[in-house]
Amino acid sequence: MAAVETHKSSSAAAALICFAALVFISSTAATALVESSSSSSGTIGVNWGTLASHTHRLSPSTIVNLLKDNKIHKVKLFDADPSSLEALMGSGIQVMVGIPNEMLSLLASSPPTADMWVRQNLSRYITGLGPKSSAADIRYVAVGNEPFLTSYSGQFQSYVLPAMVNLQQAMVRANLQSIVKLVVPCNADAYEANVPSQGAFRPELTQIMTDLVQFLNSNGSPFIVNIYPFLSLYGNSDFPQDYAFFEGSSHPVTDGQNVYYNAFDGNFDTLVAALNRIGFGQMPIVIGEVGWPTDGAVSANLTAARVFNQGLINHVLGNKGTPLRPGVPPMDVYLFSLLDEEAKSVLPGNFERHWGIFSFDGQAKYPLNLGMGNRFLKNAKEVMYLPSRWCVANPSRDLSAVANHMKLACSLADCTTLNFGGSCNGIGAKGNISYAFNSYYQLQKQNSQSCDFDGLGLVTFLDPSIGDCRFLVGISDIGGSFRAQPPPILSCLSVSVVALWMYIYVVLS
Repeated sequence: MAAVETHKSSSAAAALICFAALVFISSTAATALVESSSSSSGTIGVNWGTLASHTHRLSPSTIVNLLKDNKIHKVKLFDADPSSLEALMGSGIQVMVGIPNEMLSLLASSPPTADMWVRQNLSRYITGLGPKSSAADIRYVAVGNEPFLTSYSGQFQSYVLPAMVNLQQAMVRANLQSIVKLVVPCNADAYEANVPSQGAFRPELTQIMTDLVQFLNSNGSPFIVNIYPFLSLYGNSDFPQDYAFFEGSSHPVTDGQNVYYNAFDGNFDTLVAALNRIGFGQMPIVIGEVGWPTDGAVSANLTAARVFNQGLINHVLGNKGTPLRPGVPPMDVYLFSLLDEEAKSVLPGNFERHWGIFSFDGQAKYPLNLGMGNRFLKNAKEVMYLPSRWCVANPSRDLSAVANHMKLACSLADCTTLNFGGSCNGIGAKGNISYAFNSYYQLQKQNSQSCDFDGLGLVTFLDPSIGDCRFLVGISDIGGSFRAQPPPILSCLSVSVVALWMYIYVVLS
């Protein structure tokens, strides 16, 4: 992968009414569509990323239990982390493991390295650590992650197919070729068009993509693509906002006899046309990443994320398909992502750290029906938190010399919610200082010295969270204090909306 307006009190009631109506419509549709989708060929999985600090990272076993409790049967990893794979063994969850782009050159040039990678990251978990019932159910290996991305300027693209050839031969030698399939998650910028039916791969990629798709097809692998309507909206001020969602658009795209009312279908069919142009119009397609962030940008919030993700799920599991593939949804769709990752790069934007349908501690951010049999997301269980204390700006001290302390705190800890478009953008100067201090304090496992800041910091036992701005308490990795109730995630407004959503569900059930 790759401005908050002031909320005046006079608009709060209107906003609540509008949002309540939106939730009502979305929730009713979710129940009707998702529960009627048992025969759908599409399946919802999740991406599990691990770019988080130790105080913001759940144990792999807790995450696997979270997946199982939510009946999520498919997960996509970005590497082959041993602790994650060991936790997934015997879970019955189907797994896609990843190979970072930086490894492609070595794998492309060295068959022995490919053999070693297969032994260490596939054979070990599929055949080598006990009876078959306790094996990891690894189905795919993602060779690179968006290696053809325009911003990479071609540095990885020549290594992809040679690496796949070496890995495929290594899997044949390990007798895994019928179990595990090689795939390449591609960014949607690999293809282009003015309208979907004109879809074509970028000229410099045409031969590479033709060879890649031939390889995928010969080995029974799908084409994997990452589609992000949010990024289209975020990067283009002229992009129609309603076209990013699934509730219909006042700015549809007309392409001959086909009319597109949402960006997802338009993007998907552009890929279908591009595949057809190289002779593989029936190629199975998997959505490797798709989602909506909840913070860090004007259009990144809980409301938009829930409406987008629920609309996507209803659309896929409702067997709607697209104009070029009517009644044929993607094989699988992996939501991005399972959890927030506060150590991710913010070069694409501050929203990068806030894609999770769960917060870092495994608490559901909003009601979401995944179509797996649960009406709601279920929270992680037995999460071990650090004690309920926070670091804030000392109200008795002159804070005029605080700038360097804030800069240091935010260079190490995550302060993205303080920026323009973030949920903590409007909490004032002292609030900003306190948020930065606390973020650093939690990162340092609440070490008392980490709240000193030359006497400008003060430890408090009163939660300083303000409205939607949540002051976090970190997770303990050494069995700290168990807290049955996590720090509050939702504001009063959000709680009201959730209560309304639950009321609607009870009445309509």
